[in-house]
Amino acid sequence: MIIDVLNCARFVCERSINVAIEEEAVPQFARKLLPMPLPAWDFTHHFYDGTARTVAYLLLVDALNFCFFPEPRWEVVVDGERLRGYFALTSVLKQAFERDDPIDDFSHLAKVEEEEVRDLLHGDVPMGKIPLFEERVQILREVGERMTSLYHGDAAHLVREADRSAQRLVELVVESFPSFRDEACYAGEQIAFHKRAQIFASDLYGSFGSRSFGAFHDVARLTAFADYKLPQILRSERILRYCEELAARIDHRALIEAGSSYEVEIRAATVLAVDLLRQELKRQGRNLLAIEIDWLLWHAAQRCDMLPHHRTLTTFY
Repeated sequence: MIIDVLNCARFVCERSINVAIEEEAVPQFARKLLPMPLPAWDFTHHFYDGTARTVAYLLLVDALNFCFFPEPRWEVVVDGERLRGYFALTSVLKQAFERDDPIDDFSHLAKVEEEEVRDLLHGDVPMGKIPLFEERVQILREVGERMTSLYHGDAAHLVREADRSAQRLVELVVESFPSFRDEACYAGEQIAFHKRAQIFASDLYGSFGSRSFGAFHDVARLTAFADYKLPQILRSERILRYCEELAARIDHRALIEAGSSYEVEIRAATVLAVDLLRQELKRQGRNLLAIEIDWLLWHAAQRCDMLPHHRTLTTFY
């Protein structure tokens, strides 16, 4: 199975009627990005020991890395720091790995009880609980069962099967774990985004510093990860333009249906816009990977006051 995410995005954008990319805005935004330093890998909020346990940790992080927005927000307190969303997830999983909980025993995970997952993903705010909890339990069981049956419970085995190819690793993850199969139908074609599978390869690359389990010869094949925050900042910079009805729905925080033309067009435009930024940055003298531009935009989006992001209840992002 070889699916080209960037070409899928182009296919959608060529037919999109609700979302447009304003290419004339790309050079100006690229100039803003030009001096921004790349964010370093965050070892404070991620587990890292340089072994296959780190690979297992990142696989579980990216298995659960989706949908944190519903109110009241899920929050945790770790070492006195109040955390939300992604960093709340990475931190509670880091604690579990540091305690030597059996969470990286995939045969145990295949039969994990809801109560154990509830204890793992506890919230520290009254009424605030992690969204789509039951789906997360099922995904953990799926990862445990498939890792045990396909890869002998060894996360290193999964990565070695890819033979240092990020593209092949994405394909293996999508083939092996149905919950990572981030695809939709648009204009009669199957469109792939593979956000969580791609971010797993990217996280290996980032955490291992492009060495050991993070050494890939084709990391440039990875695209931006189509989520909530990237289109939010791209819209605020006038690179993405939405039709009036879609803009109103997002601004009023109405839910956008997963797999709808609205959602698919937003995500496709995000992927293609980041590639246009990559090309423009290269013209301006800075050669960055698409995933590195994603890192820049995601971190910038955490600090900006912007129009609301689109809201879709999904396990894909």
